[in-house]
Amino acid sequence: MPKEAFFKKIINFVFAKFFRINDSAQKIALGIGLGVFTGLIPGTGPAAALFLALIFRANRAAALLGSILTNTWLSLVTFILAIKLGSVILNLHWQAVCQKAQGLMQDFHWIKFFRLSFHEVLMPVITGYLIIGLFLGIISYFLTLLIIRRNTHGSKTTHL
Repeated sequence: MPKEAFFKKIINFVFAKFFRINDSAQKIALGIGLGVFTGLIPGTGPAAALFLALIFRANRAAALLGSILTNTWLSLVTFILAIKLGSVILNLHWQAVCQKAQGLMQDFHWIKFFRLSFHEVLMPVITGYLIIGLFLGIISYFLTLLIIRRNTHGSKTTHL
């Protein structure tokens, strides 16, 4: 089986399973939004997505799916953006924060990690990721809601 056909089959399977979830469109969309939010923030992920889904009574399967789809890879893509955004909010120079964070990642030691100033490195990164995660989670919620509603009701259009 060619690679493209294999991936298309997996995407179709996931898409079909996703729309067969026996829950309201809002709960499914909320689950996806929470999953994207937790999947983006480093150190959290599927467990946090399931926990938040229980608290907010969202669909747990959708939360798990959203978290798995964004876990790690999106965090890496948005790392510099998170540093810049968090630094601007905390009134710090993002280049200095970025250098300290990269220095920590290149030669990671727990002692070095705990010696870093929480305010100068970790707080800007966490703040940036929280804001980006919240923004992408909200977008994911509305996009998922739109897709679900369009696929469940959009096919029943009438022609004039």
